[in-house]
Amino acid sequence: MTPGELLERARDAARHAYAPYSGFRVGAAAVTGDGEVVTGANIENAAFGATVCAETNAITTAAASGSRRITAVAVVCLDGVPCTPCGNCRQVMREFGVDQVILSHGDGTPWILTLEDLLPESFGPEALDDPDVAEGS
Repeated sequence: MTPGELLERARDAARHAYAPYSGFRVGAAAVTGDGEVVTGANIENAAFGATVCAETNAITTAAASGSRRITAVAVVCLDGVPCTPCGNCRQVMREFGVDQVILSHGDGTPWILTLEDLLPESFGPEALDDPDVAEGS
């Protein structure tokens, strides 16, 4: 699937967002290691901390179906361009090994970044294999 096609899938997902508080509708399309595309939309909650971002929604839906590797995530905001993943979503992407993050320029063209671009020097699962890190040294 091309970056443009993934952005279209994310755009479709954003139309299903539940955003009564912010009015900021976001959709995401996550590509699993097997090539399946799983979409998600942001789902807000009156208790704001219970809100689920589109990227996390898509990734955790894929993970709940057994996927442990996500190769790419496309993100589209219907109410603001460009929109980039929040810090929490970047960390969720890191957990599942995302290589590419595909955003949309104002004219709709794909803007392809690596997760390293968005989350440099990140903490990930392999750090817990290091006894010094795991013990907090």
